[in-house]
Amino acid sequence: MQRIAFAFGCTLATALSAHAVEYTQVQADKSSIQFTYKQMGVAVDGRFKRFSSQIAFDPAKPATARAAFDVELASVDTGAAEGDEEVAGKAWFNTRAFPTARFVSGSVKALGGNRYEVAGQLSIKGRTQDVVVPATFTAQGNSGVFDGSFTIRRADFAIGEGSWAKFDVVANDVQIRFRISAAGK
Repeated sequence: MQRIAFAFGCTLATALSAHAVEYTQVQADKSSIQFTYKQMGVAVDGRFKRFSSQIAFDPAKPATARAAFDVELASVDTGAAEGDEEVAGKAWFNTRAFPTARFVSGSVKALGGNRYEVAGQLSIKGRTQDVVVPATFTAQGNSGVFDGSFTIRRADFAIGEGSWAKFDVVANDVQIRFRISAAGK
């Protein structure tokens, strides 16, 4: 009986590895990067309309995964044109001097149940911080969807300088949420 179970296990493992899919082609039209922060105690949502990314993810080999994201900070959408201009300005993102934010993964750790922990570096306004990003992965046909969220502190990146450096009007914590859809090959 053990011999049959072993043979079945080997056959199943071979079949699964033969059908392994690596997800590498980000589908921008099905992907999003959003954020939420509190202004005077009220949650405010926004998003970035333009970003580029490079990923390589094989669910059978998560430790070999790689990801890099470049977010065009001037593509910020706060829901109001005057808010977009303000946030793109020198006190906040200073998009003339720092047009992009960048995340580069360093390692990916499988946690079980399609959950992962992605450690990497996030750079905004010339400042770089180590971050750990929890994410889930769901295969959907020939595509895969990565969902996750993490919190940054805007002061760590000098987002909100001068009179905006205090946290009485705009909170320090900013939650980043993402949904990245990628086609497999």
